[in-house]
Amino acid sequence: MKIDFNSIDTKMLPQFKGGVGDFAVKMFDDGESKIMRGTLVPGASIGFHAHTENAEIIYILSGKGKCLFEDTEEALLPGDCHYCPKGTSHSLINNGVENLEFFAVVR
Repeated sequence: MKIDFNSIDTKMLPQFKGGVGDFAVKMFDDGESKIMRGTLVPGASIGFHAHTENAEIIYILSGKGKCLFEDTEEALLPGDCHYCPKGTSHSLINNGVENLEFFAVVR
């Protein structure tokens, strides 16, 4: 099944999960999975949160960022993939000077 992100409206989610700034996202949600194309501007973040019922995969398309994962910090660059298994916690932060563009799947 093809998902055309160009035809999906962008939603602005302010202070998502307690983060800073806005999370711009194009999201496909079928009730079982969320498949997203997201953007965080410099300085914006998705707040630290737990994945108690699902897991998340984040693939960095462009920009520079970091994840706080449990009690560690991971630098993220284009081509990097972050995995947050069910039962763990993380956040995503744009600590670069350009937009952080990423693809994410929550399931």
